[in-house]
Amino acid sequence: MIPFGAIGAIFGHFIMGADLVFFSVLGIIALSGVVVNASLVLVVSVNRLREEGMGMVDAVSTAGALRFRPIFLTSLTTFIGLVPLMITANPATFFVVPMAISLAWGVLFATVITLFLVPCLYLILHDFIGHTDSEEERAKAYKHTPKVVVEN
Repeated sequence: MIPFGAIGAIFGHFIMGADLVFFSVLGIIALSGVVVNASLVLVVSVNRLREEGMGMVDAVSTAGALRFRPIFLTSLTTFIGLVPLMITANPATFFVVPMAISLAWGVLFATVITLFLVPCLYLILHDFIGHTDSEEERAKAYKHTPKVVVEN
């Protein structure tokens, strides 16, 4: 997810009309920690649901639904918090502006990609490795499956 954050940072510099400088790279380095954290939160949530016996697809979709709001709002508040630094005209803070642009736009872009790409890659990797649920895992997953009762 770090490359997507870097792409977002470069895109942000283009949007803001700023040059890529050394301080932009420092912002991208700071960005990498935030982006990895968002992915990690999502994967840990999927693994926890799998340990509770939920099937793979259900665990991925449930974790995505449960963690969407916290991950998205954290990134959105980070972006909004960095807006004053991005638009400052104070010459004393000229070195902070490229870092703020890299961090803000990179977080925003990488979060959107993370929320959609990580669950897909998790399922693809699971299929590629060839893991299949054992009978015991299927029995646990069956407990989590909603029961439908049809009455005449």
